[in-house]
Amino acid sequence: MKNFKIIFTFVFLLLFGFSNAQKIGVVDTEYILNKLPQYKEAEARLNSQIDTWQSELQNLHSEYERKKSAFESEKVLLIGDQLKLREKEVVDLDKNIKTTTSLRFGANGEITKLRTNLVVPFQDQIWGAVKTVFEKNGLGIVIDKSNTNVIIHQPRYDYTEKVLDVLLKGSKGSDKKEKTSSKSKK
Repeated sequence: MKNFKIIFTFVFLLLFGFSNAQKIGVVDTEYILNKLPQYKEAEARLNSQIDTWQSELQNLHSEYERKKSAFESEKVLLIGDQLKLREKEVVDLDKNIKTTTSLRFGANGEITKLRTNLVVPFQDQIWGAVKTVFEKNGLGIVIDKSNTNVIIHQPRYDYTEKVLDVLLKGSKGSDKKEKTSSKSKK
């Protein structure tokens, strides 16, 4: 009798556990971002700005190297105020390079801020689309496989294309209709 109660309780808990199981979905936001033409355009503008800043920094660095070598070679000929003035020019240019590098490329630099401003609107759009797919498919959990280590998953749990369809609903829907109508004509 005691064994029957234990077995009955175990079976009951097992069945109850399966009925309350969470449905899990997987989404690849990096893949989705790369499929959005607006994101590619914004990223190209950002990369162009980065190239411009790197070029400016390279020019500053070249000027610094030129002035430093000129100062080192003329150092023995300079006296008093001339020596201090030339040395100050080299030191100031070095500080300018370090400050510019920090302001543009540092952890809280302009590039970080621009990249954040670039990505946030697209993340908000993706979030809305993921929420729509989440609710439509009755998912309990959605995992972003571009931000976490998803080792393996079955394709049926990958909702990336559905999220992309929600984001690009107009163009994706018309493409599917054209494919369907061309198949029916054949």
